[in-house]
Amino acid sequence: MPARKTAKHAHKAARPSHAKAGPAHSKEARLSARPVWQGHLRLSLVSCPVALFGATSRANDISFHLINPETNNRIKMVATDPDTGPVERSSLVRGFEIQKNHYVIVKPEELDAVKLETTNTIDIERFVDESDIDRMFWNTPYFLLPSEKSGLDAYTVIREALEETGRIALGRVVMHTRERLVALEPRERGLLAYTLRMRDEVANPKTAFADIPAARPDKRMVDIAKKIIEQQQGPFEPELFEDRYENALRDLIRRKEKGERIVTAEPAEEPDNVIDLMDALKKSLKHKGRAQETEHRVKRRARK
Repeated sequence: MPARKTAKHAHKAARPSHAKAGPAHSKEARLSARPVWQGHLRLSLVSCPVALFGATSRANDISFHLINPETNNRIKMVATDPDTGPVERSSLVRGFEIQKNHYVIVKPEELDAVKLETTNTIDIERFVDESDIDRMFWNTPYFLLPSEKSGLDAYTVIREALEETGRIALGRVVMHTRERLVALEPRERGLLAYTLRMRDEVANPKTAFADIPAARPDKRMVDIAKKIIEQQQGPFEPELFEDRYENALRDLIRRKEKGERIVTAEPAEEPDNVIDLMDALKKSLKHKGRAQETEHRVKRRARK
């Protein structure tokens, strides 16, 4: 039966450590091995056990360590009290600064005492259209996967209902000592969960742009800019956009490893701010966009 088949695939997806992974040299992001949260997803009186896994990864980023150039040893960051010196991290407690150098100490058991129901449950409270959520509020994506066979039927029912109604489910969950609003949407055979920023985390754009004049620009210039946009429009293909700075860093590291002498590049010339805007727009029409140039370069590389 179709429902049974869907449930089977959902259970298979709930075991990320056994999921197919790309080769070791692949730059494709991988599903996190451990869940960042486990609990239950609840829709009214229906619930199922689920787990949140990070949908994005920074594992492919280049990261540097601080090294003592005299010994070539990696520097260790030691927790230090300004009066008594180094202290054991395991002995430290959390404190909230109420005024300069005055803190309220909060113990782990006291934090546990303020746990909300959303510490262990994502309780769906409302359904909205995706267009109703301003993109400024979207934050971090996670995969919400079923964690036990017993909840597969409820999980797939909730997923299918969201798919067929075209709605986004809103709920709350406690993660990293904070209650966060989450948006759930169907994706492939499962559910994608996004944490959403709270109202007090998002600055008002009207305030940010208040000093920009309201006067409308020259329509002729706008028409040329629109033609440039038409020249460079296309679908969103993330594989066409590489981190060129990261690639340059990797090349630098490879060359240093081989013992090559690195020559400092000449600084790029600063652009002249005094330009004829109309002339610049007209010249821009004669050039291909960067995205098109990147696309051609990626396709050439793929053919090799």
